[in-house]
Amino acid sequence: MRRWWWLLDLVVVLAFVVIGRASHHHGETATGIVSTAWPFVLGLGAGWLVVAVRGRTGARVADGAVVLVTMVVVGNALRVLVGQGSAAAFVAVTLAFNGVFMLGPRALWLRVARHA
Repeated sequence: MRRWWWLLDLVVVLAFVVIGRASHHHGETATGIVSTAWPFVLGLGAGWLVVAVRGRTGARVADGAVVLVTMVVVGNALRVLVGQGSAAAFVAVTLAFNGVFMLGPRALWLRVARHA
């Protein structure tokens, strides 16, 4: 099950990047997407490493929150370190978009699983 949540999180992060690039008219070229996505993908990997080391499956909302916060912090720190920049509003949008689409499905999954 861990792999399934990882894939969902990756799809959410990539959707965030593609939508963000399109809304700022940066284009959706493969190199542009990779350039924008890699800090967040590495942050996602770091978050999943924390979850895995703790022996969790990633299905719980709390696990998703660990992955989310780690991804946002590491991703934005890497952006700043390589000169891509970051701003408070960008961090807030990153947290909000990814939070809704990473934590929402987990909450729904757990609710359905409890009633099954």
